[in-house]
Amino acid sequence: MLRSFLLYLSERETPKNLMMKSSLGRRMAARFIAGDSLEDAVRAVRQLNGEGFDATLDQLGESVHAAAEAEEACRIYLGILDRLAAEGLRSHISIKLTQLGMAMDESLARRLLAKLVERAALLHNFVRIDMESSAHVESTLRIFRLVNAPREVLGVVIQSYLYRSEKDVDDLVQCGARIRLVKGAYQEPKEVAFPRKADVDRNFVKLMEKLLSSGLYHAIATHDPRMIAATRAYAKAHSIRPDQFEFQMLYGIRRQLQRELLRQGYRVRVYVPYGKEWYAYFMRRLAERPANVLFLLRNLFRG
Repeated sequence: MLRSFLLYLSERETPKNLMMKSSLGRRMAARFIAGDSLEDAVRAVRQLNGEGFDATLDQLGESVHAAAEAEEACRIYLGILDRLAAEGLRSHISIKLTQLGMAMDESLARRLLAKLVERAALLHNFVRIDMESSAHVESTLRIFRLVNAPREVLGVVIQSYLYRSEKDVDDLVQCGARIRLVKGAYQEPKEVAFPRKADVDRNFVKLMEKLLSSGLYHAIATHDPRMIAATRAYAKAHSIRPDQFEFQMLYGIRRQLQRELLRQGYRVRVYVPYGKEWYAYFMRRLAERPANVLFLLRNLFRG
């Protein structure tokens, strides 16, 4: 119930305005957000690289309402790619296609994504298309296929809580796509998504096994110790080396677990979000693990 309520709040303007103007809200979000500026994000990536982690940078924002906003988002991401190359940082970029205007004009989003992919290829980097709510899945996958970039330059995300995801994984693996597997963080109707966590987890394991056995390089994105244990066990049983896939985890969440996986020889990439439009992202993080609400409040008031 708390998860549903937090996801409901993530889409509402009134609590968003209250939270973003509140010093308490900004302090709470700081655990999950690298900062407001690219400088903050670069500093975080530099530190993570120094500790042995790879990263992927996300300039927060989604669902732009004008072509000029989509063009500006593309310009910002081109600048991020240039900055990462100039500093020699080990970081990809992650982007939501609604940031590039997909909800208004798919051809615009396709054109801007192609620009990003061209720059990433030139700089030997990688673009990951984040998956959004189920309403955007079909158009996201359509644009991914139409851009048809080299697979070492462009990848996509699949969410295990959607019924359709097994077929999507089969189709994407067939065309050599690199996939980040996640559970999913949006409020979805039972007509399109598993309502029970146990079913989401079961599907996650099934899809993880498909990905690891595909022979392609994929990312298993989870903080769930049971999903991590299942991934490690499957990889070991099928002689899949730790350098043939990577774990991905979120900035500020289960840092000790991230370090432990790194010590055990696994590749770990940390998803580093930054920017002033942090509210929806922050609320979805709380909804994924509602115990985070009490944890954050306890630490804030203790401080």
